[in-house]
Amino acid sequence: MSKKLDFLAVGDIVIDAFIELEDANVTCDINHEKCTLSMRFADKIPYKDVTVVKAVGNSPNAATSASRLGLSVGLATHIGSDDNGRDCIDTLKDNGIDTALVQIQNKAKTNYHYVLSYEAERTILIKHEPYTYNFTPPETAPAWIYLSSVGNDTLAYHDEIAEYLEQNPEIKLAFQPGTFQMKLGTEKLGRLYKRTEIFFCNKEEAQRILGNNETDIKTQLQNIHALGPKLVCITDGPAGAYASDGENAWFIPMYPDPKPPVERTGAGDAFSSTVTAMLALGKPLDEALVYGPVNSMNVVQHVGAQAGLLSLPEIEKWLAKAPDDYKVKKI
Repeated sequence: MSKKLDFLAVGDIVIDAFIELEDANVTCDINHEKCTLSMRFADKIPYKDVTVVKAVGNSPNAATSASRLGLSVGLATHIGSDDNGRDCIDTLKDNGIDTALVQIQNKAKTNYHYVLSYEAERTILIKHEPYTYNFTPPETAPAWIYLSSVGNDTLAYHDEIAEYLEQNPEIKLAFQPGTFQMKLGTEKLGRLYKRTEIFFCNKEEAQRILGNNETDIKTQLQNIHALGPKLVCITDGPAGAYASDGENAWFIPMYPDPKPPVERTGAGDAFSSTVTAMLALGKPLDEALVYGPVNSMNVVQHVGAQAGLLSLPEIEKWLAKAPDDYKVKKI
């Protein structure tokens, strides 16, 4: 890989099997939060359909998004030496993604998750295979690294990435932490937080990362800035997204759905990767924000995180017919 990449995604890859349920119940608290999904126990439960989607996960989703937006993209990840791993590599290549940094773990399985889809939401059964993680840098430093979900017991791997970033200060880091990265905490990953150009999480994740129950978004933006990131985005699902450069803060509403969502897997990845790609293409943060929700809107019209990802001309067509109230507002 001698070509300089615009965008190197780093993180785990997975195959998702989407099981569309038709006989289940959802129970929530009075605020329609802390919801649980229930089904009959010790019984045969019918389902509507199953769809298997290859080469997904936060970072592969971001890589595919950036590739469709016109950037030169690679993926650094670990896979098993099985048919599923080979299928993932083929899928990445089909999406225009450089696979030179995909590491095949001998006699290991490729990550395989089950996604229970019900009423446009999803519950994901996850299992991260125990790979031997090591970071092999590309021959030529990329313009951006996009770091997201990686399996457990990977602190040393993150330290290798942090060291590489410190040795190459011209690289910009987008950080969208996954579950295990949040569990590692801000102190152990402090070097990465300090090197982050733009940071992404949702409202609930911000509370988990910061260890508080703060509900004021502007306060949470500043709290995450204090950890080191120059730019911070906090999403709030259908309520929209917020961003800050440390001095100014903005809000962007959700782009209106043309019809009810099919399911919401990958909406956050689409938003974060699209905003990052727009920054990589030279747009300032407030302008980059406008593009993210359009990609999210189209992703939720399809099963899986990648089928609905748009090209830049396609996003611009949606922006040309956006409603008058779809605009960035300073807060």
